[in-house]
Parts: sequence; structure tokens; C-alpha cells
Amino acid sequence: MTVMKIAWESLVPSCIKPDQNTKKNPKEKVIRTQISFHGIPVSDISSSTLSSDLSISLAGSNIHSFNLQELRVITQNFSTSNFIGEGGFGPVHKGFIDDKLRPGLKAQPVAVKLLDLDGSQGHREWLTEVIFLGQLRHPHLVKLIGYCCEEEHRLLVYEYMPRGSLENQLFRRYSVSLPWSTRMKIALGAAKGLAFLHEAKKPVIYRDFKASNILLDSDYTAKLSDFGLAKDGPEGDDTHVSTRVMGTHGYAAPEYIMTGHLTAASDVYSFGVVLLELLTGRRSVDKNRPHREQNLVDWARPQLKDPRKLRRIMDPRLEGMYSEEGIQNAALVAYQCLSHRPKARPDMSTVVKTLEPLMNYDDSSSMVTFVYTARAESNEVSEKDIQGEDGQKELKKESSSISPHHQKQHHKNHNKHRKELSPNSPLHNGFKRA
Repeated sequence: MTVMKIAWESLVPSCIKPDQNTKKNPKEKVIRTQISFHGIPVSDISSSTLSSDLSISLAGSNIHSFNLQELRVITQNFSTSNFIGEGGFGPVHKGFIDDKLRPGLKAQPVAVKLLDLDGSQGHREWLTEVIFLGQLRHPHLVKLIGYCCEEEHRLLVYEYMPRGSLENQLFRRYSVSLPWSTRMKIALGAAKGLAFLHEAKKPVIYRDFKASNILLDSDYTAKLSDFGLAKDGPEGDDTHVSTRVMGTHGYAAPEYIMTGHLTAASDVYSFGVVLLELLTGRRSVDKNRPHREQNLVDWARPQLKDPRKLRRIMDPRLEGMYSEEGIQNAALVAYQCLSHRPKARPDMSTVVKTLEPLMNYDDSSSMVTFVYTARAESNEVSEKDIQGEDGQKELKKESSSISPHHQKQHHKNHNKHRKELSPNSPLHNGFKRA
């Protein structure tokens, strides 16, 4: 893992546009001087004149500057057949880089993200992504291969992650469920990525940790993506970074929502939410569930320390194929991460050390015991036992003798229920875009 240092004097890209809002609202300018991109004040970015190009300033980082025509070739003119998905930044297309495209660039599949000019994010997030991922390297951070800054076009080119996001893998209905060992592998990898950011020479607060931002390679190795909302951590005697609040319903730490005070503990809380999603198979916010169960943390956290209650809230699709000790230890980690007192939460290094032993639990032995018990009690299974928490019957197509990784998946993803926090957020009137 490496951290590359880039001087701000060479980081004034030729594609930066003046920020018209700064002129219209002097108060906004004052707020923005408090926010920086790894030591680079936003006020400097908004007032910069054309200077050195990003391709020069990032020369030692192995980040390539593509032109739009090259990316059209790579994605077959952004063909709909190559469309992967779409987030707050914009649409994402799969592409393939030929080894003849340019010297030093190996042949490989890539994901090309195109900024939606009418979307919720913009040039500021695009530039943040280039700056952070241009400097940071780690096995659990997605690799940025290059970018494009041509006229109004803003694109990012990443390594291709064949398994997509954790959100898609975990919440796809009617598909084979992720086994317990895979869920723990994903949790541990994501925790290592956060720990690296928090412990960097210049600490970074990720700020938007959630299931859709955790990407998975072919071996289910987790990598953090989408650094558009990342912030430099507090320095010196500062205890926090003050920002306007931006995040996703159900993931943001309560103290961050209330005060705008951002710390590494804010990321730890968000990690706890994702770990809770892995345990329960439920979304952080699900309006389709009964009222008291719609907010996952409020509903599940009080039950995490009681082994009997914990078994009731575990993802039914796991069919009991997990270690009792393993789920209790994981639940305790989630419980501590979700503390309403930031100082009571563990740091991510502690989380990593706690999760690592859970990788040694073999859920295959639990599977054998579970299948035997289920058959012995099969005559006493009630209608309630075969229903999900929301009263809908679960389709269980998995066979205990067949690995979930070898079963076909034929069903489409269901619509997402994620909403970006806005000034109109019901959670807090102060929830505004940074």
C-alpha cells in the first residue's frame, strides 16, 4: 500500500470551472474555506485560473488521462449492452482497454463512470475522486485507472469489479444468498479499507460508507469506491471537521446529522449499519416493512446482545448455516459500532482485529447440523416459520449439497430504496448537501 504526495501548486487543472455560487452567496464562500480536498481548500479550487494539467500533476501516480474518443472506443460508444448501472454520479458502462491503446497500459476490462450533468453530484465530487484515488493505493480501495476532462465531460475509469456492489449481491430477491463466510470476508475487507483511510499520514474520512459503495471482485474481495464525498480528517488539536451534512438515509451517524461534526467515528457508525445489513439481510431503511421495523438500527440494535433474540433477526436465507459463536461476536461488533456515543465506538483497527478470527469459523459444519435438525422437526414447522419478517414467503432454491457460488441467477435486481439526504430530509432540517 502506498500514499502518493502531490503538491497543490501542480494540481490546478485546466478543466476547473469558476464556482458561480460563491459570487452569489458570500456566506457560502466562508463555509467552503473550511472544507478541503486532502489539504487543498475548496475556495482555491473555485477561484483558480487555468494552469497545469492534471495529467502532468498526476504523472507519477500511474493515473491516465483519456480523451473522450478513446472512452467511446473502450465502451463501444457507451452501448446500452455495456450498461452496468447508475448512481448519484451518473451511468456506468463496462468497457475493455486493448493493450494497443497506449504504451504502459495493459489489456483489461474496466468500468467507465460518466458524470450526469443534471445529477446530484458534479465537478467538485469528480475532482475529489481523482485527487484522493490518485494518491491512495490499497488492496481494499477500488483502483482508479484514469479520467477524462474534456469540455463539459467528466469521466472516471476504474478497474472492473465483476461481482458488482454488496447492495446488489445482498438484496437481490429470489437469488442465492451470500453464505456466512463470504459475508464475513466482505465485512473484514471493507473494515481494512476504512482502517487504512483513518490511519493514513493525512487521515481521510470516507463519509459515505454504505452497501452500494462496496464493490466486489470475482473472489468477493471488498473494495471501497466513490470518494466524491471524502474529507480530510481533523489535524492538530481539532477534534472534528465541520461540514454541511451529506449522506444516505440510515447510514449517517446521529451526531453528524445533528451537528455536522465529522470524525472517523462517523465512518465507524456507518460500518456498523452495513455489518447489521450483513447479519439480517435487511436494508438500513425499508419503508415496505412494518413501521417499527423500517429503520434497521432502531429495530435491531436492542436485540444484538441477546443470543435468543439475535437468532430471530438473522437473515432467514442463511437457513441457520453459521456458527453461533461467530454471529454473536459479529453482532457485538455491530452493537459497539452503533453506539450513540462516538467515543464509545471502537476504531477501525480494533474492528479489523475482532473480525479476523471470525474468518476461521467454518459454516459448512453448521450446515450439516442445521439440515439434520430441520428434517427431524419438519412436521412441526409452522406457516410463520417459513415466512419472512414482513409476512412474505421466502423462496429457498438452494440445495445444502451445492455451493451457492455455482447456482445460476436468473432474476432481476429490485429497485433500490436508497435516498440521498437533502435539505428536505425528514431526519433533520439541517441535512444539506456539502
